[in-house]
Amino acid sequence: MSTTNKACYDLPKGSMEKVAGIDTYVTGDKSSQNAIICVYDIFGFWDTTKQGADLLAESMKTKVVMPDFLREHPWPIDGFPPRDEQEGKKFGQWLETIGNISERVKDVKSVSEALKADGASKVGLYGFCWGGKVASQLAGANSPFAGVAMIHPAFIAPEDAKSLSVPVAFFPSKDEPQNDVDGFWNNLKSAHPELLEKSQFKYYNENHHGFAAARANLEDKSNYFAFQDVYTRLADFFCTVFK
Repeated sequence: MSTTNKACYDLPKGSMEKVAGIDTYVTGDKSSQNAIICVYDIFGFWDTTKQGADLLAESMKTKVVMPDFLREHPWPIDGFPPRDEQEGKKFGQWLETIGNISERVKDVKSVSEALKADGASKVGLYGFCWGGKVASQLAGANSPFAGVAMIHPAFIAPEDAKSLSVPVAFFPSKDEPQNDVDGFWNNLKSAHPELLEKSQFKYYNENHHGFAAARANLEDKSNYFAFQDVYTRLADFFCTVFK
């Protein structure tokens, strides 16, 4: 994977297509036998998130797709965290409707089915923040994915780790609750030792929540190197689970 700053400042290289009826950013080798789905964060499409998908696709020589699961209604980046009680209520309503995790899980399954129908033999999944929670719900029993990755995930539930059925990459930031981070990984180790060999964990305890997606600041040296590092680790993880 490139280690030069220029790679991260390039404009996104992919194109927009329909996948399972959803407008989708598609990047990488479309003839690849494998595919990876990205669930962006609550802020939707963002150049840094797309550039990360480009890096992953290029390093793995595979196809990465980022569907617009929020249907052009992302939460505004300047409205998080909510600035007052009224905005907090609106955010709660948004999470129950547009950002409803159960409904978006159904969408992800549909996209996975469409990719397999189009020839993908194995499909991976990764998500950020809110998207990390969506991804975690698809790593349990009868998961359709070869592996699932969660990057600075929101709403970490240690109990979720007990029901895992596939390897996971777990990359929390300094802003995730330490007890939840430790609880999730400890539950994985105790409940599913058979998944450990292909799973990965790194605690990005010097980087803020959002450093690898919409809230990435690639002009900041620490953020830039963490951004590069997390996509390198994602590539290594998916190469391992696709074998």
